[in-house]
Amino acid sequence: MISVVDLKRGITIDLDGQLMSILEWQHIKIGRGGATVRVKMRNLRTGAIFERTFAASEKFPRADLDEHSVQFQYQDGDHYYFMDTESFEQIPLTAEQLGDNRYYLLDGLTFELVSYEGEPLSLEPPITVDLRVTYTEPGFKGDTATGGTKPATLETGLTVQVPLFISTGDLIRVKTDTVTYLERVS
Repeated sequence: MISVVDLKRGITIDLDGQLMSILEWQHIKIGRGGATVRVKMRNLRTGAIFERTFAASEKFPRADLDEHSVQFQYQDGDHYYFMDTESFEQIPLTAEQLGDNRYYLLDGLTFELVSYEGEPLSLEPPITVDLRVTYTEPGFKGDTATGGTKPATLETGLTVQVPLFISTGDLIRVKTDTVTYLERVS
């Protein structure tokens, strides 16, 4: 059991039979009243995000999630197939289960699959991914007095803001948790 005051970002709890991942929490103490905790959480099965307030004395069962490495193999229609790097079994995931992580799918790239009692819940991409720029407007020397940015479309369909010196065909490194440009890769 985990107490409400012990909640942190990233912890998963079992709330009324639903798996909830904690996104944000805020401890609130007003005057003479009892302390409360306002929690923003996401349902891992449906993806719904909502806020709820709990008394500081409440406790919940902690959900034990399994994480193991999987490698992206191929896409067939609406299903994406991954191979478990230990057991070599194929695991199909739908576009809804992947969410925005589908923008990082490259052949052979390794991800962390989060599952609960054998049910795949979500996919965690690597911290950075190297992607090729398929289209961006040309940047001209002297366009700005300080560093400027422009949108660039990458090989997976993802669009990020890049510096003006990046051109079509360049390989860039993207930080997956913030979806931002990091650097040009040689």
